[in-house]
Amino acid sequence: MSDSLSVARSSEEKRHSSDGRSRFGLVYVGLMAVMLLASLDQTIVSTALPTVVGELHGVTEMTWVTTAYILAATVVMPVYGRLGDLLGRKRLYIGGILLFLAGSAIAGSAQDMAMLIIGRAVQGLGGGGLMITSQAIVADLVPPRERAKYMAPIGVIFALASVVGPLIGGWFTDGIGWRWCFWINLPVGVLALAVCSVALHLPRRALKATIDYLGITLMTVAVACTVLVADWGGTDHSWSDPLVLGLAGAGVAAWTLFIHSQSRVAEPIIPLRLFRSRIFDIATLIGMIVIGLGMFAVLSYMPTYLQMVYGVTAAQSGWLLLPMVIGLMGASLPVGRLMSRTGRYKIYPIVGSLVIAGTSLMLSTLDVDTPLALLCGYLFLMGVGIGLMSQTLVLAVQNAFPAADVGTATAANNFFREIGATVGTAAVGAVFTSRLTDQLGSRLSPSGLKAVGDTDSLTPALVHALPAHVQDAVVAAYQHALTPVFAYLVPLFLLGAALAVVLPEKRLTGETPGSD
Repeated sequence: MSDSLSVARSSEEKRHSSDGRSRFGLVYVGLMAVMLLASLDQTIVSTALPTVVGELHGVTEMTWVTTAYILAATVVMPVYGRLGDLLGRKRLYIGGILLFLAGSAIAGSAQDMAMLIIGRAVQGLGGGGLMITSQAIVADLVPPRERAKYMAPIGVIFALASVVGPLIGGWFTDGIGWRWCFWINLPVGVLALAVCSVALHLPRRALKATIDYLGITLMTVAVACTVLVADWGGTDHSWSDPLVLGLAGAGVAAWTLFIHSQSRVAEPIIPLRLFRSRIFDIATLIGMIVIGLGMFAVLSYMPTYLQMVYGVTAAQSGWLLLPMVIGLMGASLPVGRLMSRTGRYKIYPIVGSLVIAGTSLMLSTLDVDTPLALLCGYLFLMGVGIGLMSQTLVLAVQNAFPAADVGTATAANNFFREIGATVGTAAVGAVFTSRLTDQLGSRLSPSGLKAVGDTDSLTPALVHALPAHVQDAVVAAYQHALTPVFAYLVPLFLLGAALAVVLPEKRLTGETPGSD
């Protein structure tokens, strides 16, 4: 009798364990699908924009189609993270999906630029939260040691979306129409919504919490000013333009007031106690310096470099970035399994930073005659470096805090990484633009400069339509303007490696978070 009961109990436990694994697998697939959609929408419109603005008659508002999404997504990251810790993540996550789907429907149905920009902003309000909440949900359901192998594919999703987004956008635009860049989100999002509504079970939280409305307002102003200065400075407006200077001043004031406010409210959006953790401080700095600059500098400028110097099409330049994604995948997935096995993570940011520094130095040696296969090899190595550390740093931050602060810490880490990427990309762009102007001035005659026109309007199509001798000079100028910038970044990446050396290592635990 006793043996029969033991066998029955064992059989029941195995069945529940199997059901739990199946349910988590289903939820994980849903989380990844939603994260892919939210990540894709940062880049999917880039190749569709010329068609979109032509059809909706909005060339002057073109930059807002991208800026509205990035701005909204960045602002809501800490809000979703903190409210998820205080109120619970399931309802917040479902709300984020609904917002994202509503924004997709608005953007897809847009009849003018104003409606499109509003739709993109609503998408960002949902999408930014989904990217953060998905990572926090994995933290709720999986202990840190096991979590490593589930976090690794998330880094792959982000990188893949950055490369594939423009390709998909171009494919839709050339085929069934640009509106499908947004409408495609609806069926996939609804399916993910159904899966998460039924199968997702998360730890319970308080039903009420004090919301830091002042902090949210100040942070929104601070982020908006920072993003707009980064986007407009040196491009739409000169750095000395009163508008840019005014936004910069307002941004500094808003950041100062925001930090002050976080020390005086009961439930701050970004609690200052996070900064008492050396793991959080150092991991966040490494992410801002190495990931923010490393990945985004390459993704921002390498496609145009490939088109200018090698004469490939826009679509081909996107495909040529795939070696970086393959490198990222080839590094992050095995590293995730190794961290799950050993519980240790410190070595990977050290090696990753050094690989990125070495690769950046190699990129600085590129010449107009460098074989394309060699450049693809460099991109592969860049992907390996990023894959070694991208989600490793997020996992280290999550592991440094109790379950009640996991969402807040994850959101703050991603938030500062996004700010670092925005400011860093703008800084790289400013240096590159200044160097390009100097290079063109020294290599072209007055008639050649007149043929080229404004450097802000320099496109691959325009360059390859120029007379051969002018074209060769422009290509050489572009190459000599960009490649030294990669060498300038090497000291920053070495600083990231030095920070990784002093990053405290708190061994990943195997404790499973509770669930409802």
